[in-house]
Amino acid sequence: MGALPEPRTGVRVAPATAERWADLEIVFGTRGDPARCWCQWFFAGAEVAPGSVAAANRAALQVQVAQGAQGAGPGILAYLDGAPAGWVALGPRPRYTRLAGSPMLRGGGGGEPFSDPAVWSVTCFVVKVGARRRGVATALVAGAIDHARRSGAAVLEAYPVDLRERPGIAAASLYHGVLSMFLDAGFTETARPLPGRAVVRLALRG
Repeated sequence: MGALPEPRTGVRVAPATAERWADLEIVFGTRGDPARCWCQWFFAGAEVAPGSVAAANRAALQVQVAQGAQGAGPGILAYLDGAPAGWVALGPRPRYTRLAGSPMLRGGGGGEPFSDPAVWSVTCFVVKVGARRRGVATALVAGAIDHARRSGAAVLEAYPVDLRERPGIAAASLYHGVLSMFLDAGFTETARPLPGRAVVRLALRG
């Protein structure tokens, strides 16, 4: 799958593929939570730590990206002025096994069993320092919607932060995404399981 339609922000988005792995490495960098987690936290049993744990997480994401050639890839990359600038992880909700026990899913869904692969989840954003507040995350939401729809998803779900309730939250804790950008993209809030955290959903069929 090639580049997705360019959003109005002017940021180019494209599915993460094996050919774009080097770009993904640039986005995750070598310091901070992204370089320790590599978007593995939502898989049951995963840890986030430096050293060998980080290396194992990096290797796991590389395998997931490579496997995307046989199905829906694990995320979308964003490019700002031609340079890798951001990433969003998404995929069939059952893939993210740690979500099964998450308080975010208590009463917030549409009644589907957790095992339903037609329900997709947006789990994590990474936007490079220097590329923030320039429309990268908004473009990634648009790219995630298009990618999920093209891949046959019926519903796209996310678990963002409401900045009205948590105005002083650190930037590192915004990896869930921000509620307002999902609402602006047409998502509907369906639950508020935790203070300052919402469940939002978007129907992709019908």
